[in-house]
Amino acid sequence: MPIKNVVVNCTDVQRSVEYYTKFLELRVVGEPTPQRAVLDAVTATIELRAVGNGRDQSTWSPDDLQKGFRHIGFKVDRLDERADVLKAAGVEFKLDPLDAEGEVRICFFYDPDGTLLEMIQGDLQYAAVLDADGVARERALGVPRRPRLDHVAVTIEDRAATSDYYHEHYGFSFIGTIEQPHDQRGFSIGYLKGGDTVLEVFTYEVDKTSREPQLDVAGFAYAELAGDPPTDLTTATAPDGTSVYVDPDGFAFAVGSEA
Repeated sequence: MPIKNVVVNCTDVQRSVEYYTKFLELRVVGEPTPQRAVLDAVTATIELRAVGNGRDQSTWSPDDLQKGFRHIGFKVDRLDERADVLKAAGVEFKLDPLDAEGEVRICFFYDPDGTLLEMIQGDLQYAAVLDADGVARERALGVPRRPRLDHVAVTIEDRAATSDYYHEHYGFSFIGTIEQPHDQRGFSIGYLKGGDTVLEVFTYEVDKTSREPQLDVAGFAYAELAGDPPTDLTTATAPDGTSVYVDPDGFAFAVGSEA
């Protein structure tokens, strides 16, 4: 089952709509309001919600050793051309375009309220393929005509436990790994595929920090998965009353039907 929707809190919905439609070619669904807008990202939607608390109120850190949400990734064509447009507009980058492990090209940058985004170009060449059919389905998606939501990345403590949980409850398949041999922290990435989307899970062999999800400040709020509500996780309530579940690593998600 896929990631259906990603909720991103923002201090100015119209500004964020303009950002995501201009730089990532997401398409507006329905009629935006000052409080909310929904954007089509091909394989899922990005939902922008207004909050009063800005980036300075967030406890999220760009240090990948903080467990929980890390970034939202979009598969793109013409990555360098797109990055040049972002840079010309003064968008803040965390990582300039480069060739990465797995024979892909990537870059990282921030949205207007500090949510970290990634663009990735090319098909990953996995260090280990664990589900050949899943990898084949991923590659069958082809080169996107416009940027599509590819993954949500999280830092976790225990890859096996995370893989087992999201497979059992939400049907995600562990399709492969990418290793980072030059990273002295013992960095490895696992890919859990659900439908046309992926949970990208970071593991490290060094100590990590934790944070409680913040549903009422600017930045990533939660992802929405297709499936049934869990019965074994801590719950929180979003400002609009949505029940949100928090896994042991602090990753927040809601659930809904596949329709």
